[in-house]
Amino acid sequence: MSSKGIQRPAESTEYWFEEGCHILELANSADDPAVSIARVRVGPGQTTRWHTLSSTTERYVILSGEGLVEIGKDLRESVTIGDVARIPAGSAQRIRNCGKEDLVFLAICSPRFTPECYTAMEPDAD
Repeated sequence: MSSKGIQRPAESTEYWFEEGCHILELANSADDPAVSIARVRVGPGQTTRWHTLSSTTERYVILSGEGLVEIGKDLRESVTIGDVARIPAGSAQRIRNCGKEDLVFLAICSPRFTPECYTAMEPDAD
C-alpha cells in the first residue's frame, strides 16, 4: 500500500504469534516505516512471554478487558479500558489478562515493528 489511503484488514488475517497472543496487523508497511499498529488479543488467564523490542518504542492502548502490564523489573501496573502503557525500546515486557474475557489492545510501535526487532526472553511454552 502507498503512504496514503485506507487500509481495511480482514479478520481472517489474524494470526497466533509466538509471544502468546493473537495479532491482527492494522498497519505495518515498509512504505510507512515510522509506525505500525496491530490489534492484540490475549485470552483469559493468559500471559505473554517476556520479550524486548530493540530500537522500537511500543505503546499498548487498552480497548477492552483488564490486565497487568510488566515493564522491566520496576513496573507492574493494572490496566483497563482507555489506559496507555508506554514501553521504551529495549525494555523487557509482558502482559497478563486478569479478566474473564479477552484482553484487547492496540500495539503501536515506532518505528514500525519488524520480526528482526523482536527478542524472546524465555523459551517457547509448547
